[in-house]
Amino acid sequence: MISNEKKVELIKEYGQKEGDTGSPEVQIAIFTQRINELTNHLKSNPKDHSSRRGLYKLIGQRRGLLKYLEKKDIERYRAIIEKLQIRR
Repeated sequence: MISNEKKVELIKEYGQKEGDTGSPEVQIAIFTQRINELTNHLKSNPKDHSSRRGLYKLIGQRRGLLKYLEKKDIERYRAIIEKLQIRR
C-alpha cells in the first residue's frame, strides 16, 4: 500500500494543477509506485499468488492508460515514460 504522504507527493509532482488526481500522468505514477512495491514484496514472498495476480492487474491498468496517453498526446506519453523509466 502507498502511504497518503507518498500519494500526495506523486500528485504534486505529476499533476498538471493543484489537486489533479485524474490526469493520466498522475494515475500512471501511482500505478508505477504500487507496481514497484508489489514487485519488491514478491521478491521476498515468491509463493504469494494473490499478490502476483494483483500485480498483473495493475500492470494491465497502467498499460491501458499508457496506450490512451500515447494516442491522445505522444509528447506527454514520451515525457512520462522517460520520467518514470518505464520500458515500452
